[in-house]
Amino acid sequence: MIIDRLFDAVAKLGPVCVGLDTSPQLLPASLLAKLPPAQAALAFNRDVIGATVDICACFKLQIAHYEALGVDGLACYRETVAYAHDKGAIVIGDVKRGDIASTGEMYARAHLAGEFAVDMITVNPYMGRDTIFPYLPYLESGEKGIFVLVRTSNPSAQDFQEIECGGRPLFLRVARAVAEWGEDHIGRSGYSAIGGVVGATGTDQLAAVRAEFPSIFFLVPGYGAQGAGGRDVAPAFRDGNGAVVNASRSIIGAHRGKPDGDKCYASYARAAAVKMREDIDRWLGK
Repeated sequence: MIIDRLFDAVAKLGPVCVGLDTSPQLLPASLLAKLPPAQAALAFNRDVIGATVDICACFKLQIAHYEALGVDGLACYRETVAYAHDKGAIVIGDVKRGDIASTGEMYARAHLAGEFAVDMITVNPYMGRDTIFPYLPYLESGEKGIFVLVRTSNPSAQDFQEIECGGRPLFLRVARAVAEWGEDHIGRSGYSAIGGVVGATGTDQLAAVRAEFPSIFFLVPGYGAQGAGGRDVAPAFRDGNGAVVNASRSIIGAHRGKPDGDKCYASYARAAAVKMREDIDRWLGK
């Protein structure tokens, strides 16, 4: 099952998820000088993947950064996914789809079976369980999974996600639903292929979800540029596993401001990923 592959990757390579939120603003000038933006992004992504694939559990692509580059950007997204898969890596598509019925079915086909197919995608449950059903057929083989938004890392997440509902915050009610939806998709690792996005910038909330729902595998945003560190993400883990921690700008933008950054961007990305892994491991007692 994909969730067991992810569990094994964390055990072997550590919990870092390298976020390939590749925008022209993060690309080295040397690449942009000789290639159109989408082609420059693809060259950059391939170099970063090659430099970090042996020290990270997975890669995550936020599709908006590619959609903004038009058709060529979507081709870059597709080719980046293919390259990561060729390297044996697990790829998460951060697409945050959240529609129902035939529209949800088309999203599911596009991102779990079509030209943009990845291993796992993010899903927004705001419209209820109907937003989850279109993806379930793709989980039956065990080769695909989803991460459902539970408690996100943005500052205004509390506006809705912490509203009291029957004496409990909304995000814990969502987590309960995620755990129930995932009961039929639990692998040998004890985790379900229906995981949850739980941000690191609300450490108390992260700890609360982990304490109550041990079978939910977490995708944890918020590390690095959003302010969280190893201490903040530590509550996501059980016995050193059960979560991947995403960082984007702090890894793929690590070359910025460095005298040799234009040439050595992949090396800086690797160094940043290693430093992140060491920071997390320290708080996990490894």
